[in-house]
Amino acid sequence: MLFLGILLGIFIRDVVHSSPPLPPGIVDCVEAEKGCKADPQCKELYRTLEGCASKEAVAPLGSKTRIECLEALSALHYLPLLACKCQRGARREEHCLRAYWSVRILQGYDDLEASPYDDSPVETSHMASIVAAASSLPLDGQNACLKAAQDCGLYEKCGSLRSEYVLACTKPVPGSDHCNRQKCHRALRRFLERVPEEYSLGVLFCPCTDKLCGERRRKTIVPSCSYQERDGIQPNCLHLQSYCRKDQLCRSRLADFQHNCQPSGLSPSGCIRESGAVCLKSYAGLIGTIMTPHYLSNSTVDVPCGAIVRGECNHCRTACRIFQGHFQPYNAVWRTPSVPWVAPPSATCLCTTGEGQLCPPTPQNSFCFDPSTHPAQCSLIQVVFCAFIYLLFRRA
Repeated sequence: MLFLGILLGIFIRDVVHSSPPLPPGIVDCVEAEKGCKADPQCKELYRTLEGCASKEAVAPLGSKTRIECLEALSALHYLPLLACKCQRGARREEHCLRAYWSVRILQGYDDLEASPYDDSPVETSHMASIVAAASSLPLDGQNACLKAAQDCGLYEKCGSLRSEYVLACTKPVPGSDHCNRQKCHRALRRFLERVPEEYSLGVLFCPCTDKLCGERRRKTIVPSCSYQERDGIQPNCLHLQSYCRKDQLCRSRLADFQHNCQPSGLSPSGCIRESGAVCLKSYAGLIGTIMTPHYLSNSTVDVPCGAIVRGECNHCRTACRIFQGHFQPYNAVWRTPSVPWVAPPSATCLCTTGEGQLCPPTPQNSFCFDPSTHPAQCSLIQVVFCAFIYLLFRRA
């Protein structure tokens, strides 16, 4: 790591002037892009890769185009661009993410080894302290979500930005009876990015022990606009996955979630990355994207049901494998150490063919196939995300 930091310092001397800076040894992708474009050869290769990324966002690359892209990628040796990272909520985040993915056009969507975002030790420590403080608070019958909302209201920025997203998510589009979902998502992201986690996470993820508290929590992100379809039909999970892959922000937040939330039964935090706090932040980062997670109802133990996954069985099983790993206990987050974690009943999802026939069960998608325990239709992505947030706040 020290050697990498020295190399990066040599390559980007006099290039990085932006603020706030990333930790030493980590280069912002926008600044790395500028450095590359200052060199004619690097600029030409990068322009080719930008074209490859644009084409790939529309349709899979043809064999000839793919070879050209591979050749350009193998010829690009500008280390700052190959090792750059981005910051959540930064002013140039989307520009940064475009640069990040342009030189990673062939990286798999289920690649869990990399995230576009950097979590500095200071930020990680801050998140861990927030989670530790929250998990030590006793639930003595008080409506925790009501208290969290009151605390938010006392902090001007939290109260104003919360009012902003509520308005954006409830105001109908002129001449219609439905909201503008894009504006709603954008306002939700602003709330999460600009309000300190002490307030934002308390409002969104307050632990509940009664229906009144649970109902307040369920309605926090205005579900009628942020994720529910107007016709009442939940979107096909494979379609959601496809749309997310074509959106740089959604793709990045999902990659960050997969990277930071890989489970481990041997880790004290419940995560391979040894940080349940960073996992929680990555999960929160999905709010305000196509993949916005949610609670089904005011009950902590309910999981959401939506559309059956219609399509080829292999595609459904692939989706299962991508998300199945996150369906594990994150028992170190939002839980008092003295209380043992108790696993909830397993939620399931049905994979069907285009004709509506159930896919045969396989070891890879066994948790997606169990009509005896979950006969209702269910959306794989929504089940996994809702179950995950349930696990975060489960208390015996």
